[in-house]
Amino acid sequence: MIKLLLPLLCISSLFASAQNQSEFTKFGKITAAHLQTKIYPIDSSANAVVLSDIGDAAIVGNSKGWFSISIKKHKVVHILSKNGYDEATIEIPLHFNDGAEEQLENLKAVTYNLQDGKVIETKLEKAQIFKEKVNENTTLRKFTMPNIKEGSIIEIEYTVVSEFIWNLQPWVFQDFGAPTLWSEFMFSVPEFYSYSFLSRGYHGIAINERKDRKENFTVRDTRGAGATETFNFSAGVTEYRWVMKDVQQLKTEPFTFTARNHISRIEFELISKNYPLEIKNYRTSWASLVNTMLESENFGKDLGSNNNWLSDDLKFASSPAVSGIEKAQRIYAFVRDNFTTTSRGGTYLSQSLKNVLKTKKGTVADVNLLLTAMLRHAGIEANPVMLSTTEHGYTMDSYPMESNYNYIIVEGKVDGKTFYLDATEPLMGFNKLQPFCYNGHARVISEENRPVYFAADSLKEAQNTFLLIANDEKGAWVGSMTQTAGYNASYHIRETVKQKGREEFFKKVEKDFGIDAKISEPFIDSLKHYDLPVKLRYTVTINHGGDEILYINPMFGEGYKKNPFTSAQRFYSVEMPYTSDETFVMNMEVPKGYTVDELPKQMLAKYDEEGKTFFEYRITHSGDVISFRCRVKMARALFMPEEYENLREFFNLIVKKQGEQIVFKKKK
Repeated sequence: MIKLLLPLLCISSLFASAQNQSEFTKFGKITAAHLQTKIYPIDSSANAVVLSDIGDAAIVGNSKGWFSISIKKHKVVHILSKNGYDEATIEIPLHFNDGAEEQLENLKAVTYNLQDGKVIETKLEKAQIFKEKVNENTTLRKFTMPNIKEGSIIEIEYTVVSEFIWNLQPWVFQDFGAPTLWSEFMFSVPEFYSYSFLSRGYHGIAINERKDRKENFTVRDTRGAGATETFNFSAGVTEYRWVMKDVQQLKTEPFTFTARNHISRIEFELISKNYPLEIKNYRTSWASLVNTMLESENFGKDLGSNNNWLSDDLKFASSPAVSGIEKAQRIYAFVRDNFTTTSRGGTYLSQSLKNVLKTKKGTVADVNLLLTAMLRHAGIEANPVMLSTTEHGYTMDSYPMESNYNYIIVEGKVDGKTFYLDATEPLMGFNKLQPFCYNGHARVISEENRPVYFAADSLKEAQNTFLLIANDEKGAWVGSMTQTAGYNASYHIRETVKQKGREEFFKKVEKDFGIDAKISEPFIDSLKHYDLPVKLRYTVTINHGGDEILYINPMFGEGYKKNPFTSAQRFYSVEMPYTSDETFVMNMEVPKGYTVDELPKQMLAKYDEEGKTFFEYRITHSGDVISFRCRVKMARALFMPEEYENLREFFNLIVKKQGEQIVFKKKK
C-alpha cells in the first residue's frame, strides 16, 4: 500500500508545482513540441495564444543617491494564423519628465520556427527597433518580430528601469488579440515604501500570495565631483504575487464604452514613504487636488479674478431686462457659435483666457474655462467640472488621481436651478451634454469640492413615429409620416444635414423605408433650435407592386434589422449610452382590391418582472383599416454579464417579431 501511495504523492506534488508556475520561466526553452501544437483548448479558433506573460518589479537603489523601480517582462506568444500576426508587433512605452527618462535594458527577442523537425531561431536586430514620440512625456520603442510565419512562437524579454517609482503602470493580465494561458506579476516592496493595489476586470485571480524576507540595498551617489558615496543597509521586503490562468481574449463588443473599463488588470498607487526615509504621505485628497487646480495659473487662478477685460464682449448679455437664465443662455450660445475647438482632451489651459477670447479657438479646457469666466463676470454662479469621458474609462470617487480625468464642462446655477454646459459642441442646446459625458463620477472644481454623477440611466432618449397610409384614386398608397426624434438622434440629424444637406438626408430616409417609396414635401422642424428635438414630416407614395399576394412589413424600415448582440457569451457588462423609448404607430387602409390573408400575432414581452423594460407589438384589423403599434422601452442602460443571455434573447425576439409581415391577397 505504501509503495502504491508514494508514486501517487510524487505525481500529485509535481502537478501542484506545475500549476503554481509557468512552464516558461526561463528564456530560450522553446521546443519542437511547443511549435507542433496547432490548437489550444482555451479557444480552438484562436489566431494566436499568449503562452506566458510574466512581470517582475522591484525597488532598487540607483546611482543618483535614491531608488528606482526595475520592471522585468518575459512574454511568449504562439502565432497560429495570419490573423494573429498583430501579436508580433511590440510597443514598449517609456516615460520621461524633468530630465529623467525610463531606460530600456537587456532586450532579447527571438522568433522560433519549425523546419525539418528542427527549431530555427531568428533574433531581432538592433536596427529593427524604432523610436516614436507619443506626446511630451512618452516615447515608444517599437518593433515587429522577424521571420513571422503561421505557427511561429515569439519570445521577448526586457527590463525597464524607472526613477518614477510613483508611476508604476498597471499590469494587464488580459490580451485584446489572443487568449492567455498564464499571466503573472510579482512586486517586491521594501518596508520604506507603501503601495495600494486595485484589481479591475471580471476574471478571477488564481494565485494571490505574499512572502516577507530581508534584503540588502545599495544606494550610490555619483553626481558630485568628489568620490562616490555608497550606502548599504538591510530592510524588510514584501513580495506580492498575482497569477491569472486561462484568461479569455477581450473582444470588443457592441455597446462598450471602452475596453479599458473591463480588461483584467491590477493598478498600483504609491501611498507613502516611511522610516528610515523621510516620512511622506503621497496619497492625494480631493481637497488637496482641487485646491492645487484652483491656484494653478493654467487652470483656476484667472477664474477668481475680476476679468474686467471681458466687459466689452459681454455687453450683449448685460441688459437689466434680461433674466439670469437668459444671460446664461446668451453667453453659452455666443461661445458655442463663435469658438472653434482644436483638441478634444485635456483638463488644463493650453493658453491664457485672454488669448482664447482673442483667437476664438482652443482646447475643450480653454473654451469651457473661458465660458466659466464669462458666466461669473455676468454675475452667474459657475464652476468647471472635471470628468472622464466614456472613451477614457470609469473613475472612482475614492481615487483622486488627476490622470484619470480628461474633460472639462461647466456647471451653472441660476435661481436655485443647476445646468451643465459644453460650449465645444456646436449643435448642442442649453443644458445638454453629449452621451460620452455620462460616465459616472465627476468633480466640481470649487471650494466646495463636490462630486457629481452623470449616469447613462438618467439620459432618456424618446422617439415617436406616426405613419398614416391611405389609398388614392388610382389605387396607390399615399402616406404621411411624422417623427419626433430623440435628442441624441436630433443631434445626428442636424450633423448630417449640416455636412450633406437636406436632399442627401432625405434620400437616405427614402432608401431606408424598406419598400418602393417616393418621398415628397419633406420638412424638418426645429433644425436650428438646438434646445428642442427635431421633427420630420413628409409625404410618401408607396408602390406595393400589385402582385397577387403582397407581403408588407408594417414597420416600413423602422425598428431593428439585426440583433446588436451576436456573441454567444459576454464576459463584461453591456453599456448603452442612454435609456430609450421608441414608439411606432401606423394606421393603414387595406390596398384596394385586396383582403387581409394573414396578420402577425400580437405580443407583449417583459424583460424584467416589473415590466419597466418591455417590447409591445399590437396589431388589429377592423373593416378596411389595420391599426399597428410597436414600442420598445429600455428603462436601463447598464446590464451586467450575467444578464447578457436574457438580453440577447430579448433582442432576438424583437428582431424576429419586427421582421414579420402582413399578407394581402387579391380579391377573386
